[in-house]
Amino acid sequence: MTIHPDEVADRATTCFQHAYGRAPAGRWAAPGRVNLIGEHTDYNDGFVLPFALPMRTVVAASPQPTGSWTVCSELTGETVSFGTDEVTRPGGVTGWAAYVAGVVWALREAGHPVPGARLAIASDVPLGAGLSSSAALEAAVLAALVDLGGLALPAEQQPRLAQRAENQYVGAPTGIMDQSAVIRCRTGHALFLDCRTEQVEHIPFDLDGAGLAILVIDSRAPHRHADGEYAARRASCEKAAALLDVPALRDVPPANLDDALARLPDDETRRRVRHVVTENQRVLDTVALLRDGQVRQIGPLLTASHASMRDDFAITVPEVDVAVEAALAAGALGARMTGGGFGGCVLALVEADQSDRVAAAITAAYANRAFTTPTVTPATPASGATRLH
Repeated sequence: MTIHPDEVADRATTCFQHAYGRAPAGRWAAPGRVNLIGEHTDYNDGFVLPFALPMRTVVAASPQPTGSWTVCSELTGETVSFGTDEVTRPGGVTGWAAYVAGVVWALREAGHPVPGARLAIASDVPLGAGLSSSAALEAAVLAALVDLGGLALPAEQQPRLAQRAENQYVGAPTGIMDQSAVIRCRTGHALFLDCRTEQVEHIPFDLDGAGLAILVIDSRAPHRHADGEYAARRASCEKAAALLDVPALRDVPPANLDDALARLPDDETRRRVRHVVTENQRVLDTVALLRDGQVRQIGPLLTASHASMRDDFAITVPEVDVAVEAALAAGALGARMTGGGFGGCVLALVEADQSDRVAAAITAAYANRAFTTPTVTPATPASGATRLH
């Protein structure tokens, strides 16, 4: 079950007091996120539709002398200190603290006078579940440093900076979706993001009003070869775009998909391209339905997305496939893996009064296959990064 955000904030405060012997100047929170639909489309300049989760990472912080930063983690019990020498180059800080140092590095690279700070971190965003725990950490640290330093960095510019921290300092080749979602989402809405222009539209996503619920199922499957496979999928897409002489696969019109596929040299590349092009269209179709308040009707699009990830993009694993199949067999309106793949989470759109039954069916299916028991949590669209009072 998700811990109440106030409890996470209190834990961050306690962590800060234990580490530094005083109360923090403030606390800043950023959520995890789940992607309703639009997988592996972000780095192809395409469309995505995430929403923020009530699960939060909270950073308690206070200023300290410029040029030095100290951060402690409730999870690991570690305290890491670093200075300007370590943030002048990527790789100067490693491990979990690299995400903090990466934000400092990216701010400095962008010309901002970053304040020194003491920070403490607490979180109830699951690690390794594909719910963007890293982006939540980056966004919470970024919000804290922007406020502490009085930096002129509007919200619409923050996702790109946080992404740069993860891409270039930490070395993880993520797209812009995660940081955009955890910073810019609104309560009760999904975030329709054009990953090329970074324009956003807040799409009403009223589950309660439709008598529906979203279940997020942590498959508990380890991310098998996730980093290398993610990079391989990205490289394959970039190669295909070059072969098709387009800036990105977003520029392949669905109506011309068959012609485009015929120009590609092998079946694997064709399947990768087919997933991206059809997934972009599924995002647009989902947005159109939600604009009309037809929440229930998006179910088949979610299920089609999963089939495409399984068959064309080849990024699912048995645990997530079983969760999807069990959810659908138990009456879910739609279900799909969410996140980069090779483990992580599944989401299922269900009738609200059927949530427990669907959850029980998934748990039973796991037990039948001797999989680790999954965690099933209802999810409601929450707000992005903010300072807590």
